[in-house]
Amino acid sequence: MDSVTVIAMASIIGAGLTMAIGSISPALGEGRAVQQALSAIAQQPDERNTLQRTLYVSLAMIESIAIYCFVISMILIFANPFWNHVIAK
Repeated sequence: MDSVTVIAMASIIGAGLTMAIGSISPALGEGRAVQQALSAIAQQPDERNTLQRTLYVSLAMIESIAIYCFVISMILIFANPFWNHVIAK
């Protein structure tokens, strides 16, 4: 195998692992956050608006981790900095 094929395979495998690991953790975190928020709303219904606002901000921050992993995987596939190094040789 030549070096271009090795870099292509490593990029695809790396992107797949990044998306797999990077989407499992936020999904579990979001589920846990929603579970705790629903539990808190059930215990204190008067504080529902405050809890909902905090929940939405927290979910957005948790989801940003998955978006960063997506960006990294797209960079690995389409804009890999190692391509230029290999092609130059």
